[in-house]
Amino acid sequence: MTDRPLTLMAVHAHPDDEATGTGGVLARYASEGIRTVLVTCTDGGCGDGPGGVKPGEPGHDPAAVVAMRRRELGKSCEVLGIGHLELLDYADSGMMGWPANDAPGSFWRTPVEESAARLAELMLHYRPDVVVTYDENGFYGHPDHIQANRITTAALAMTGLTPKVYWTTAPRSMMQRFGEAMREFDPDWAEPSPEEAAAMARIGLPDEEITTWVDTAEFGGRKFDALAAHASQGENILFLKMGKERFTELLGMETFVRVQDGTGAPLPENDLFAGLR
Repeated sequence: MTDRPLTLMAVHAHPDDEATGTGGVLARYASEGIRTVLVTCTDGGCGDGPGGVKPGEPGHDPAAVVAMRRRELGKSCEVLGIGHLELLDYADSGMMGWPANDAPGSFWRTPVEESAARLAELMLHYRPDVVVTYDENGFYGHPDHIQANRITTAALAMTGLTPKVYWTTAPRSMMQRFGEAMREFDPDWAEPSPEEAAAMARIGLPDEEITTWVDTAEFGGRKFDALAAHASQGENILFLKMGKERFTELLGMETFVRVQDGTGAPLPENDLFAGLR
C-alpha cells in the first residue's frame, strides 16, 4: 500500500486555459486534499499586451506579455489552490495560420517526441492518477491545444503509466445557453453569421456523448476569480461580462470525455476519481 496522494495533472496550452475548462475541478479536488499539478506548455507571448494591443501591432512586446502573463498565472494558481505549477515554456504559437506557428521555439513547431519526453519526466515524478487535457482537435482547433493533446498521448505511451485520462469538452446545450447569455449581457454581442453558427455548432459534443459531469458550482466564485486574475486578457475572456452569479449558473458544471480507464467505474460518472477512492 502506498501513501502517495491521489494526484490530478492538467496539461494546458496557455496561461488562463487552466481556469477556463478546469478551474472548477482543480479547485474542488485541491479542497478535497488531492494533489493538483498544472502543466502549462507555452509562455502565452501571443496574448494581448497592455491596453489590449494585439500581436504584430505597434507596442506589442512579447517578452513583456510573457512576464505579465506569468504573474497572472501565479495568481490564478493561488486562487484555485493548485499545488504544483510546471512550465514547459515553449513559445506561444498563436492561432492556426499565424506566422508564429512556424517561429523557432514555438510549441507547434517543436517535435512531439521532444516535448513529450519532458512531460513524461513530470508524469514519472508525480505519477498522476488522473490526467486531463484537450481532445485531438484542441477543442476548437488551436495549434497549441492540439499539440498539448499530442504530447500528453505520447508521454503516457513513453511512461507506460495508466491513469484515468480525460479530454475537456462542453455540452452543445451549454454552448447554446452561453450564446444567449452573452447577448443578454453584452448588447454589442453580434448574432453569428451562418458560417460562424455552423462552426460553433461543431464545438463540444451532444450531451449524451459526454461521459463525465463534475459539479463545481461550489467553486464557481473561485473559477471566476481565477479567470479575472488573467486581467491582461480580459477582452478575450467573455465569461467575465456575466458577473459571478450568472457565470456560476452557466459554468458550474465541468464536463469531460473519459478516454482511458482501468477502474471499471460505470458511465456516466460525476467524479474524475470514481473507482480510485
